[in-house]
Amino acid sequence: MIPITLVLFVFVLGSCNLWENKSKNIPEINLDEKSTQLVQAGNAFGLELFQRIASGEEENSMISPLSISVALAMAYNGADGDTRSEMEQTLKVAGLTTEQINDSYEYLIDALQSLDEDVVFELANAIFYEQSFSVKKDFVDVNKAVYDAEVSGVDFASPAALEAINGWVSEKTHEKIQKIMDALDPMDRLVLLNAVYFNGIWKTRFDEEGTHDLSFTRSDGSVTEVPMMSKKDEVEYTSNDLFRAIRMPYGNGQYNMVVFLPQEGYKPDDIIDTCSPAEWEAWMDSFQEETPWNIILPRFKYRYELELKKVLKEMGMVKAFSDTEADFSEISDVFLYISRILHKTYIDVNENGTEAAAVTAVVFTTTSAGGDVVPSFFVDRPFVYAITEKDTGAILFMGKVVDPVYED
Repeated sequence: MIPITLVLFVFVLGSCNLWENKSKNIPEINLDEKSTQLVQAGNAFGLELFQRIASGEEENSMISPLSISVALAMAYNGADGDTRSEMEQTLKVAGLTTEQINDSYEYLIDALQSLDEDVVFELANAIFYEQSFSVKKDFVDVNKAVYDAEVSGVDFASPAALEAINGWVSEKTHEKIQKIMDALDPMDRLVLLNAVYFNGIWKTRFDEEGTHDLSFTRSDGSVTEVPMMSKKDEVEYTSNDLFRAIRMPYGNGQYNMVVFLPQEGYKPDDIIDTCSPAEWEAWMDSFQEETPWNIILPRFKYRYELELKKVLKEMGMVKAFSDTEADFSEISDVFLYISRILHKTYIDVNENGTEAAAVTAVVFTTTSAGGDVVPSFFVDRPFVYAITEKDTGAILFMGKVVDPVYED
């Protein structure tokens, strides 16, 4: 069963505006109507996505709705027709214009990165495209201007391309996520990337000498000994028939970790399955003023990865993945479709604070009928060869290579 503590980081980035800090010395994010609507849309998208991914999962899981939403917003700038409409519905942004979406993300991304000297929050974007592939200037310009995307044309047939993509991922996540892709397909033409990095120090740290091995009961009833951190702290609290919850601040309190503990007779999935956008907002509004608590929390660290194609299709984003019906004509005159969306996350919660990272890669691929694109022939596995004579058709030599050694 999934530890409910994973919920902590999934929504905190998209919901930070819900927690007002009364100190005049602490910067606040004041959202206009459209930006508020965008944040609400991102939360609704993230909640549904998380429910579909995490409910019933028997292992730790974690996503970054912000990372996925920003990556898809960048891709949305290249979509048209039914592909665009389906993306709007899936991302919950129907009713917002492209300009409003872009302007709101531009403001939100900038604001999130300048809130707290005790919290490092970094968000970066990039576009890597096959150097022989023609990308429309307007698509590149909007992603540079709004999302500050680094744009690079590279030779996708060269191993250096994969090294560049994974090197960018490693750098932007402070090496917490070493790579996002194992290989590039010969027909891949563009990789759109988002990376999020978070490193926050608790407002009140756990006492390292107070960490001891204590029992933790798994969902199946088995018991294990795990390092449990402890501290006395004044935190906001709420409870209902389903769970008890605390909200622990980092730094000046702009960023928080929310920990949901199921009530007796309930499981984490009951919380996840109940967590609609309306319920989430009600839960956040129900937190009471800070009161003293003895907090005992497991120290934990894990990584998670998944491919988002299946779940996003289930959510209604279908044509974007179709190799015949996708419409990304605002990216290129050459036919493109999204072949895969890769997502990796990392989290480390310890006595000092929390370090977390996420990367989303949206991979655009073409087909053999892709206009004037010269298709690649990438021999990256065992192969057979023959040497023939043209006029007679005679086979002079024929062989198979399973290990291409180069011997003297």
